[in-house]
Amino acid sequence: MENFRTEVNVLPGAKVQFELHYQEVKWRKLGSYEHRIYLQPGRLAKHLEVDVWVIEPQGIRFLHVPDTFEGHFDGVPVISKGQQKAHVSFKPTVAQQRICPNCRETVVDGELVVLYDVKREEKAGELEVFNGYFVHFFAPDNLDPIPKNILFVIDVSGSMWGVKMKQTVEAMKTILDDLRAEDHFSVIDFNQNVRTWRNDLISATKTQVSDAKRYIEKIQPSGGTNINEALLRAIFILNEANNLGLLDPNSVSLIILVSDGDPTVGELKLSKIQKNVKENIQDNISLFSLGIGFDVDYDFLKRLSNENRGIAQRIYGNQDTSSQLKKFYNQVSTPLLRNVQFNYPHTSVTDVTQNNFHNYFGGSEIVVAGKFDPAKLDQLESIITATSANTQLVLETLAQMDDLQDFLSKDKHADPDFTRKLWAYLTINQLLAERSLAPTAAAKRRITRSILQMSLDHHIVTPLTSLVIENEAGDERMLADAPPQDPSCCSGALYYGSKVAPDSIPSWANPSPTPVISMLAQGAQVLESTPPPHVMRVENDPHFIIYLPKSQKNICFNIDSEPGKILNLVSDPESGIVINGQLVGAKKPNNGKLSTYFGKLGFYFQSEDVKIEISTEAITLSGGSSTFALSWSDTAQVMNQRVQISVKKAKVVTITLDKEMSFSVLLHRVWKKHPINVDFLGIYVPPTNKFSPNAHGLIGQFMQEPKIHIFNERPGKDPEKPEASMEVKGQKLIVTRGLQKDYRTDLVFGTDVTCWFVHNSGKGFIDGHYKDYFVPQLYSFLKRP
Repeated sequence: MENFRTEVNVLPGAKVQFELHYQEVKWRKLGSYEHRIYLQPGRLAKHLEVDVWVIEPQGIRFLHVPDTFEGHFDGVPVISKGQQKAHVSFKPTVAQQRICPNCRETVVDGELVVLYDVKREEKAGELEVFNGYFVHFFAPDNLDPIPKNILFVIDVSGSMWGVKMKQTVEAMKTILDDLRAEDHFSVIDFNQNVRTWRNDLISATKTQVSDAKRYIEKIQPSGGTNINEALLRAIFILNEANNLGLLDPNSVSLIILVSDGDPTVGELKLSKIQKNVKENIQDNISLFSLGIGFDVDYDFLKRLSNENRGIAQRIYGNQDTSSQLKKFYNQVSTPLLRNVQFNYPHTSVTDVTQNNFHNYFGGSEIVVAGKFDPAKLDQLESIITATSANTQLVLETLAQMDDLQDFLSKDKHADPDFTRKLWAYLTINQLLAERSLAPTAAAKRRITRSILQMSLDHHIVTPLTSLVIENEAGDERMLADAPPQDPSCCSGALYYGSKVAPDSIPSWANPSPTPVISMLAQGAQVLESTPPPHVMRVENDPHFIIYLPKSQKNICFNIDSEPGKILNLVSDPESGIVINGQLVGAKKPNNGKLSTYFGKLGFYFQSEDVKIEISTEAITLSGGSSTFALSWSDTAQVMNQRVQISVKKAKVVTITLDKEMSFSVLLHRVWKKHPINVDFLGIYVPPTNKFSPNAHGLIGQFMQEPKIHIFNERPGKDPEKPEASMEVKGQKLIVTRGLQKDYRTDLVFGTDVTCWFVHNSGKGFIDGHYKDYFVPQLYSFLKRP
């Protein structure tokens, strides 16, 4: 969930040993504890060894190392297991690491996984006490599942296009097959509109499940994101069924929301969506949220779920969405107990806290921790009351004070202070949940002070603290990149993109002193659409990628010019459209070369008298004598009769003309203290026949596709980059095949695009010389030589 990065200087020829010491809490999920170790040495390692020690006072019921390397290391992990301790050793030789007997590549690129569970008695869990702190693990087995009423609420907006939607559909088909005959369900999918497979809850018969799967398979993602209306529709269906007495009184009701983005249509204020859900949802309904990708507002989903008896989880776009979604569903969808209450009938027990499970779900566990006065107790008693499918349970446990201390003192790998650390970890997480729901700024500040003090006292990294790295002597320190902070939590905090009347100026628009033109400004109803699979694009320093539809080839070239120069990308005097880009330079040369990027783009629509300037700092729209300024920190939309500008916060600007021609501009932010790199823009232009035949420019000239012939493919100087000959425009060029990046669906890592690279700034592929495309101003048409 958190990513930290730091850099160190290493002297030439020095031998360096890196040691990373960290601690994390292991939660029991799907009936076991799981420890994953990521192994990516990148090369054959002369000495590669992993040791995992497991120490469990309750006793180890089973331990298993699943095959995660497709049988390549069969028999390599060595497991030694006793009653309360186990050791896993993974030490492949260099020969075993090879991907094939004579290969130099390593097969070690994945995860070593250790699964285990502890022995459990039929009582109120396990109480472990030590040094004034106790931890209570509660995960009973062999209970009948409670019937459930479940509504799946699935985001099918344009941002879900591609792999995310495909994997979500596959996961949903598997999930629907797992429903039991006594369960009831329905499916809601939403973009700017909300649809329901059925308007009420349906029994999970084989016929109905098959029909629901066919419905899901036909989903085509497009449009915006109306989270508010989708959740209210789901709540209404469950509330109505409950009010009409259609639900089993022993059943539980769940809403599972799957989304990858912020609301862009309907209600946009996050605090208002929280309020609407809270006011309408009944106390017997739990809301679970699964956020997909890097762009999702995970803090909002956490607040939404924590406030309504559920939990949230985030999965990144580079993970297997399908398997992660199924794991999340399995974790939360098998309720075994309701109304679980813990009671410790001793006045000396204080500061009790627990992980946030309001119901008990099969395969997981509830963990409770607290403090007590050892001088007043020689044993600790717990009483748990809960409701199973049809039974009221009362479970009692006694824990002796000395047993754990004696056990932990005998093993060097055991942590005798884990009860205190786990109590602190649970308490901090409970305070973070309370902070996100704080009703006032003063309450938020008070909780924040408590979190900061506890995190410093117990050395726990939180979203409110940073990770400091120091050398062994303690006289050098540096700050690692800290996790992003929750920007807001409370009612009354500033949210961008609030809904406004059509004839008013929204809060994110700052008009200049000049008169205002008659433009319609709407609150963040951002244009969302499925990204076309093939576009012409310019990224990085700057790399042009030209897609030729008839040849189905990508042709690439770079332009190596000077900072400040303005390049014409599209110039079409007949249509009255100009797109130009101004170059900015890196902070300093790297390996003797100063890289340049697009730092500013200009769009001019002559017939509308509209000029749009997009820089890494702001978006400015000029029309006649008036100007609107938009910020990258907003989610917003501005439009007149033909031109529409949609801004997605800190990510992308989409410009649409007549709903037929669109251009996307991506913002790339870099670390501000980076010694070389600077922020820059990428532009994406789909091939279209809407330009006139006389359109030109570095991109525009290819709207009329030239004929190309690529032949005589052969090995290049780099074995991974073959060469070929290409005939184009009466010339024969040497081209090299390589990879470039498309960042539309993954702004962080990008998607690889194969292309043939033309050297010497595109010479022979573009008309003339690249300097012929210099223009004097950001909105100048290109003067053809």
